[in-house]
Amino acid sequence: MGAAQHGAVKKLFSILTGWFLFGAAAFAQCAMCKEALVRSEEGRRLVAGLNNGILFLLAVPFVIVGLVGLKFFRAYRPGILEAYLEMTKPRIVVFELITTAIGCYLAGGFVSVPALVGVALAAGGAAVLNNYLEREEDAKMERTRQRALPAGKILPSRALAFGVGLILAGVVVLSSVNLLTSFLGLLAAFLYVLVYTPLKRVTWWNTTIGAIPGALPPLCGWAAATGSLAPGAWALFAIMVAWQHPHFYALAWLYREDYRRAGFRMLSVIDETGQRTFRQIVIFSVVLIGVSLWPVMLGMTGWVYFIGALLMGVVMLVSAVRLWLNPSRVSARQVFFESLIYLPLLCGLLVFRR
Repeated sequence: MGAAQHGAVKKLFSILTGWFLFGAAAFAQCAMCKEALVRSEEGRRLVAGLNNGILFLLAVPFVIVGLVGLKFFRAYRPGILEAYLEMTKPRIVVFELITTAIGCYLAGGFVSVPALVGVALAAGGAAVLNNYLEREEDAKMERTRQRALPAGKILPSRALAFGVGLILAGVVVLSSVNLLTSFLGLLAAFLYVLVYTPLKRVTWWNTTIGAIPGALPPLCGWAAATGSLAPGAWALFAIMVAWQHPHFYALAWLYREDYRRAGFRMLSVIDETGQRTFRQIVIFSVVLIGVSLWPVMLGMTGWVYFIGALLMGVVMLVSAVRLWLNPSRVSARQVFFESLIYLPLLCGLLVFRR
């Protein structure tokens, strides 16, 4: 790189630094008046608008520079960006963002962009650290041996730094919303990385424990809108906890041989006949029907949601019972894919009949 190019890069970084400091000062000024503003509905909406606008101003130059730099970086290191993105488990992050947005919208009638950004960063960082801690086990499983770390695409030390950095960035962004949202985001990352991940080698209860951090995003959204947690937030939390059990038990049964080779103590591994696993899927499918109707009792939704949630819950239950009575990979896949469809549809009903 020549002297002229070095000078251009220095100027670019100077501009970005100044822009970032300007945005940080605006965030700080907004935080100073936030406590007075959030006492009213109009104040909460104003704070949400200010946060979203400032975040947009901060993001625009970085997005532009990032898109330009991406073209050149990929030419020198093909596949490396995709490898980093893969470690964040983007599909899981998308589901968490959906539930965060639902919690925020149902609580305050708006969606906080900083809350979404913070949850995405913290959840992605937790996923990266999960990849880091399980890299040796992933190398033993057919489904995961081509991931970035076991395949040697990324050094473990860099993955560790990347994961920690994402979580810290996420917590900082969430703290710009309020301390409760920041705490919930940090709690979710802590439980996922330091509790759920090691428990997978110890006990089959890891699925139930792991359902807790997976159910915290809607609480983050609710806290971002109101600064507190109400019964409606816990109804969303209960739905997410119940939903994850048939979803992950079906997946774990499909890949039980992989989990056995890796040494994970999943229920599908220690349950030779599969009957305990299928029974858990049926039980939590019944629980899911019950907790999915809780928002109706709280007055959050109407009859359209009630009928839709009940019908979808019954469909899930029928598939679970079919798997229990006639175990097969086809039936297990059906339960898994129906659970993938169930959650977005239920969220849509919640928004439609708010």
